[in-house]
Amino acid sequence: MWAKDRHHRILSLLATREQVSVANLCEEFGVSRETLRRDIVQLESQGRLRRVHGGFTRAEDAEPAFKNRVSANSEAKRRIGAAAARLVEPGMLISVDAGTTTLAFAQFLASVLGVKILTNSLGLAATVHEGGASDVILLGGRLGSDVPGTYGEITNSQLRRFRPQIAFFSPVAINPNEGAMNFDLEEADLASTMCENAERVVVLADHSKLGNFSRIQVCACDRISTLITDKKAPQACTAQLMEAGVGDIIRV
Repeated sequence: MWAKDRHHRILSLLATREQVSVANLCEEFGVSRETLRRDIVQLESQGRLRRVHGGFTRAEDAEPAFKNRVSANSEAKRRIGAAAARLVEPGMLISVDAGTTTLAFAQFLASVLGVKILTNSLGLAATVHEGGASDVILLGGRLGSDVPGTYGEITNSQLRRFRPQIAFFSPVAINPNEGAMNFDLEEADLASTMCENAERVVVLADHSKLGNFSRIQVCACDRISTLITDKKAPQACTAQLMEAGVGDIIRV
């Protein structure tokens, strides 16, 4: 069993159990304790779990699994995705990260003609490619253990070669003090790289993400050209985000 397969199995078990035994997993995977220890250390460094005596448990502040996040605030994400697609014009070069909100965006982006799309999202690439209206460049790299996308230095180095007109990404949190934030280091690095060379940065975030904090900053508010959120977003928070430097806020 490959390391990424073990990681996926470990995270799947944690979604249904409060604690998992190292001894049981060594037997199930057919690997040594040292091999499993390296897996656990890597996942703990990403904030995915917490080591305890004899095994490991869910990290108290861990982000919910991707498959669970897809259904959360799904109608708001659809409206946000539709609004984001209205910013895209034929002939544009854009970049889009992998996330549940950008996956909703993909359904509407698929109907925009003649767009070149850079993405690390397997789901978005498949959706847009099936529509056949635009050209998709799927960035290479290592497959993530939770989010279905590519990550790492290979992904980021490929991304740095392009100069998109708009970078679209969906953070875990956005607040006036730290700007857009992500929980996972590789996801944050990729989103930050997307922001580096883009002319405009558009953040897609439903109301549940506004005013919240996470572990890693992606970009400050003054780098965000447009924030697209839903009508449940608190007025006080959106006003503070504008004061902190967000260029424009679209509520849908």
